Order: sequence, then C-alpha cells, then structure tokens
Amino acid sequence: MNVNRRKFLQLTFKAAVVIGAGNTLQSFAASDFILPSKDKIRLRFAVASDGHYGQPDTKYDILHDEMIAWLNAEKKDRGIDFTMINGDLFHNDVTFLPKIKMKLDGLQMPYYVSHGNHDMIHEDAWEQTWNTRWHYTFEQKDATFLVLNSADDKGTYICPDLAWTKEQLDKHQNKKQLFVFMHITPFNWTKAGLPCPELVDIFNKQSNLKAIFHGHDHDEDNVKENEGKYYFFDSHIAGNWGTEYRGYRIVEILKSGEIITYQMNPAVQQKVNTNNI
Repeated sequence: MNVNRRKFLQLTFKAAVVIGAGNTLQSFAASDFILPSKDKIRLRFAVASDGHYGQPDTKYDILHDEMIAWLNAEKKDRGIDFTMINGDLFHNDVTFLPKIKMKLDGLQMPYYVSHGNHDMIHEDAWEQTWNTRWHYTFEQKDATFLVLNSADDKGTYICPDLAWTKEQLDKHQNKKQLFVFMHITPFNWTKAGLPCPELVDIFNKQSNLKAIFHGHDHDEDNVKENEGKYYFFDSHIAGNWGTEYRGYRIVEILKSGEIITYQMNPAVQQKVNTNNI
C-alpha cells in the first residue's frame, strides 16, 4: 500500500485543530494539514482514557498492550514528553488496580492519571498507588496542568472541588499556558455529562486556560466550545462501547505559542506501516 505523507495523515487522524496565541481556533481536514517539523515543538503529550481494565467480556489485557505499544512508538517517532490517562483506568473492581499500574508502567515516558467514575476506590488508597490525590497539579516546561476529580469512590458523578480549583487557577494565572484534565465534562452536551455551571464560570474567566480534556464519553473524539474555551475528547482505550476505533489525542505546543491537537486512529497507522509506506 503506497501512500504519500498527506494521505497517511488523512488515514490516521480525522482533523487537526490549531489554537492560536490569542485563543482563536481553526480546524483543518487532515488532507489539508501538514504537521510542523519536530524542531518547532516545545512540548508534546498524549491523552488517552477509558481502558476499563478488568471489564468482563472485553479483551482489556490485549487492548492495553496494543495501546501502550502505539504510544511507545509515538515516543520513538515524533516524541512524547508525557501521557495522561484520563480516567476509568480499571472497571469497578479494585483488585485490578495493581494490575493496571503494572501495565501502564510499560509506557516509555512519564505518565499521569486522573480518577474516573469506574475507578471505585477510596482516595487514600488511590494515593498509595499513584502518589497523588484526586486533585493535583503538575508542570511540564512552562505549562501548568490541573487534574480535577469528577466522581466519588462509589462512581457517583460529582463536580470538582470548586474552592481548590479556584485557588489553583488564581495561583497559576500568570503562567503562559494552562490546561485541565477531568474525566467527565461539566456540561450536558453529551450523553453522560454533569453540568457544573460554577466551574464553567471560573474556567471562562481564566485567560490562560487553553484547553480542557475529557474522557468518559467513549463515542466522542471531537472538540466542543463554550465562551471561547475548548473541550476535547479522545475516544477510548478499551471498554465495550464507543467509537468504532480505539484512539488517543496528541497535543503539540509549539515554540511560537500555537497549540496543535489531533485525534489518532493508531490501528490504521499500524496497518499502513505494515504495508511499507
């Protein structure tokens, strides 16, 4: 199967979104977009979610092995500074927690996790495994990342801790770029969102907040907008429903200040690669 670079991109991701330095958004079909050279990238990361490790009647072990292999291949090719696993790491049964931890340790780059509604475990036990609370921050280069929690230990949807979130947003308001990871979207624009209008209000007032990333809705792999803030979804790693493909989202922060993000269909990439581009 002989394909040129543009055709290859069209096969592997559906569209590219560029967030400009002034928070303007432009969308491009994959066939009309060429990625910048690697030397223009300041920070590159992946977002994947909803592995549901241990879900009955699914091939969760094999599917995780495939996803980890794809992400490691990304690391070797264009580079990945870190990966975020954005919730629902395991499926209800806490005995799968050490197993998914061992599996994710196969990633050949730093990784972070967020808590999802199917990660049914007390926060203290979660911290013993991941060394973080459900709400935390981290920094990569000159970007700051907030990780918010949107479910309790029984799987009930909840809005993130508003006071903590506001405190952290104020603390990091002078950072050049700020991003949020939270499993469940704070709107009812999907089948399984939970409206959190107070949270959305403080998001809208945060000038350096560039993007919010969600999992949870396995059938969503697009971007939604509210008051100039952009909410991205990334399909699913495993589970028994969702988009026809399993994928992950790539985010590239350029030295120019622009941000490029696109959703990957790695199974197609593997198929193309095996046919000798």
